[in-house]
Amino acid sequence: MRFGARSLSRRVPLAICILAASHATDTTSAQPPKSTSVVVSTIVEREVMSTQRTVGTVIPARKSTVGSAVDGRVIQFLVNEGDEVEKGQELAKLQTDRLEIELAVAQAELKIREAERDELKNGSRPEEKDEAKARMLSAEAIMKNTASKLERAELLYERKVINQDDVDDAREKAIAARQIHLAFEAVHKRVTAGPRAEKIAQAEAAVDLQKQQVNLIKDTIGRHTIVAPFKGYVAAEFTEEGEWVGKGDAVAEVIQLSEVDVQAHVLGSAVAHLRREASVRVQISALPDELFLGTIEQIVPQAEVRSRTFPVNIRVKNPTSESGPTLKAGMLAHVDLPTGPRQRALLVSKDALILDRNKRSVLIVETKSKNSKEGTVRSIWVELGVAEGTLIQVIDVQSRLRKGQYVIVRGNERLKDGQSVTITEIVSEKTGK
Repeated sequence: MRFGARSLSRRVPLAICILAASHATDTTSAQPPKSTSVVVSTIVEREVMSTQRTVGTVIPARKSTVGSAVDGRVIQFLVNEGDEVEKGQELAKLQTDRLEIELAVAQAELKIREAERDELKNGSRPEEKDEAKARMLSAEAIMKNTASKLERAELLYERKVINQDDVDDAREKAIAARQIHLAFEAVHKRVTAGPRAEKIAQAEAAVDLQKQQVNLIKDTIGRHTIVAPFKGYVAAEFTEEGEWVGKGDAVAEVIQLSEVDVQAHVLGSAVAHLRREASVRVQISALPDELFLGTIEQIVPQAEVRSRTFPVNIRVKNPTSESGPTLKAGMLAHVDLPTGPRQRALLVSKDALILDRNKRSVLIVETKSKNSKEGTVRSIWVELGVAEGTLIQVIDVQSRLRKGQYVIVRGNERLKDGQSVTITEIVSEKTGK
C-alpha cells in the first residue's frame, strides 16, 4: 500500500506521540515504589520467668446487689438488664405520697418557727415603743395627780374639813396610781430593751429542731429511691413496678466492667512463685485477634477444698466501644502465669505484635548498614511467652530474632514481606511506648 505525502505528514507526529507516551510509561514503571515511614523499637534480652498456661474466667472488678433501705411499693423501675448506669443514677422509686404530705406539714411548721424567731430578734416596732412610752407618761401624770390630791386631803383632815374616810380613799387612789405607773414603766423598759437573750436562744433551738425534722423526712424520702453505687452495667433485675419490697430486699445487681478480673485457679506448687502486681499475658478465646496485659491483683490464701487450687485474680483494663465493653463477664480466658525458673529471653513491645487469629508475628527491619534508616521488612512468626510490663516475650523457633534488631511498633498495618520502609523514630526499648 502506498501513502501519499499528505497522509505521511499526518502519521509521523502521531507516531512520535505514541513513542513518547510509551517511553514515559516505561520510565514511570521503572521507578522504585515509595518507601513507607515506620516507627521502631529494638528487641531486648533479659531474664524472665518461664510461664504456665492456666484457664481463667472473666469476672467483674466490682459487683453489688443493690437492696432497698425501706419497705415500700415499687412505682417506677427505671432500668433494664444490660443498661449502662452512672454512679448515683436512679434504678427504682418506691411510693412516697404520705411522706410528701408529712414533709409539707413539717416545712410549714418550720416557717412558723422561723417567723417567731425573727420577730424576737427584730424587737418591738417604733410604734409599739411610742405606745409604751405614752402609757407610761399617762400613768405618771395620774400618779402625780393622785399624790397631790392625797396631800390636800391630809391638810383638809387636819383642819377638820373632811373625815378619815375621805383621806383613806385618796390614799388608796394614790397607791393604785403609783402601782399602775410602775407597771407601765416596766413595760416601756421591756419594749425598749427588746427580748431577752434566753428567749432568742429558745426560738433558735426551736427552728433547729424543726429543720432536723424536715431533714429526717427528706432522708426517709431519699431512701425510697434506689440508686447505682458506682458506674457500671445492670446485670440482673429482682423486682418490677407494682411489687412490694421489704427492707433489705434485692432490687438490682450492678457490675463494674471498666476494669475486670480474670480469675484463675492455680495449684499450690505454682502459686508459691506468684507475686502481686506481676505482669500477666491474657488471651480471650472469643477474641483471638486481641491481646491483653494485666497484673496480679489478688492471691487468695485459702485453697478450695475439692480442687486444692488457689483463686488468683488478674486485673485487666477493659476497652469500651459504642457496642459496650470488650471483655464481658463469663468469657473464657487463658493466662500465662510466671511460675517457672528464670531464663534468658527476647522481648518486644506489645505494639509490635501482629495478631491473626491463632498466628502471631512481628515485622523486623533489615537495614542496609548499621546507621542506615532505610531497610526492608521481614515477617517472622513467633510464639508468645511471659509479659514484663508492656513487653512480651517472643519465641522464634527458627532463631531468626536477636537482641538489638529493629521491630516495627507503629506503621505496621498492611506492610508486606520485602517492602521498603524508612525509619522515622526509634522509641525506647525499655518501655516499648
